[in-house]
Amino acid sequence: MAHLIEQMAYVGATPWHGLGSRLSPKQPIEIWQREAGMDWKIQDSPVHFKSDSIGALGSIHTFPDQKVLYRSDTKAPLSVVSQRYQVVQPREVLEFYRDLTEVSGFELETAGVLKGGRKFWALARTGQGTTLRGNDQVNGYLLLATSCDGTLATTATPTTVRVVCNNTLTIALDGSAKAIKVPHSTRFDPQAVKKQLGIAVSQWDNFMHRMRMLSERKVQWHEAMGFFMNVLCDANPNMPLPAVLPNERALRKVQCLYEGQGRGSTLESAQGTAWGLLNAVTEYVDHERRARSIEYRMDSAWFGQGAQLKQRALEAALQLAA
Repeated sequence: MAHLIEQMAYVGATPWHGLGSRLSPKQPIEIWQREAGMDWKIQDSPVHFKSDSIGALGSIHTFPDQKVLYRSDTKAPLSVVSQRYQVVQPREVLEFYRDLTEVSGFELETAGVLKGGRKFWALARTGQGTTLRGNDQVNGYLLLATSCDGTLATTATPTTVRVVCNNTLTIALDGSAKAIKVPHSTRFDPQAVKKQLGIAVSQWDNFMHRMRMLSERKVQWHEAMGFFMNVLCDANPNMPLPAVLPNERALRKVQCLYEGQGRGSTLESAQGTAWGLLNAVTEYVDHERRARSIEYRMDSAWFGQGAQLKQRALEAALQLAA
């Protein structure tokens, strides 16, 4: 099976999928652009079609409301979109971080291209970090991703990464993720996004205060089972259970991760706590959940159903600790 990850560059430890070009720290944006496979442009062309008619060639027509997006390097088609579709170029995703890395202390850690160029991203460490009980280190990141096939708005997401297991979690307050989304019907304005993000990034201390609360909230066995059944099976443990429990395989796997098989599950911050419950789910989504490939799992964990499942787990854990 072809890799979903077209090309990728990274700094530091080899990513879990073992793909990509390793760079030394603090490389300029231009090097990242080349090594991450983002040194091409999205170009467009009118949509043409051939109608049936007498003769070998038929009649060629233009459909004026749509355009084809394609890669400048390989000429490979990417998608068909409306004429109003606002393209964000791969280099714009990296350029977003130029002043952040040169002035604000950010450091790019990964960048790459998914699905043949239909989706691309860059992830940078912000320099913020917190240590929970038992030397459980959590660092702050900023993920910027976009697509050119309509599957993802241009999205800037403050994200945490738990060092012991590389679990990722979107920063959320008041029950909602603090991502900034720019639909492709409007022009991407990086400075406006950074201005909005200033508020979200400044809320790091507030968010980590809540994570510390989770690490201090001890849970009983029945609370843990209720949490997993609610998050994974959409079942109320106080009600009669169905004859066949939906998503039972995931339930059993996450329970094992929580009870000692998960990376970092025996740390003081996680063992028998709401923080441990949350990280059992995030580890399952990021590393264990069934997927067509590791790359599809990554795409889901950051942008798809996996990301939604982690958000649901976060909300349930915060409710448990309230």
